[in-house]
Amino acid sequence: MRSSTAKSPITSAEVQVRDAAQGDIAAIHSIYAHHVLHGLASFEEVAPDAAEVRRRYDDVTGRGLPYLVAGEGQSVLGFGYCAPYRARSAYRYALEDSVYVKEGQLGKGIGNRLLAELIVRSERLGYRQVIAVIGDSANAHSIALHARHGFVRVGTLRSTGYKFGRWVDSVLMQRPLGSGDGTPPAT
Repeated sequence: MRSSTAKSPITSAEVQVRDAAQGDIAAIHSIYAHHVLHGLASFEEVAPDAAEVRRRYDDVTGRGLPYLVAGEGQSVLGFGYCAPYRARSAYRYALEDSVYVKEGQLGKGIGNRLLAELIVRSERLGYRQVIAVIGDSANAHSIALHARHGFVRVGTLRSTGYKFGRWVDSVLMQRPLGSGDGTPPAT
């Protein structure tokens, strides 16, 4: 029998996606630090401090790009953002997405809701491609998440990282935004 104070599992319908705010930095830092220290989704080996997470947030939002959190009430259960894919000017219509979900919250639709909103917002901004650089070719959750949203696997860079005493692949997935490469971009 469940205690009357036990909380029911979170459902996708209860998860709200909104713009991240400065007040979310501590939660974002905690989620990301866990992935850095315990997973292969990020190739960082030392978790950045909260000041560096804030600097990265400021860089993304300062460019007018989407930086989102998903949660229930005040609880942040995941975050995602899109940043420029590469710095050189010809890449200016391509973004790279990043989505991280809090430990213990996978499979509840949080990443799905974040990625869907990132795609919509990036299309509205006029971007034409979004690329996922997924750490670890065994990262089935992230690969499946991106495939559900129309990303196609375009390659695997073998053994590009070395973390936790082993070589790790990077999986590249890509999805067109708007008309993709079907028309020239507005200049």
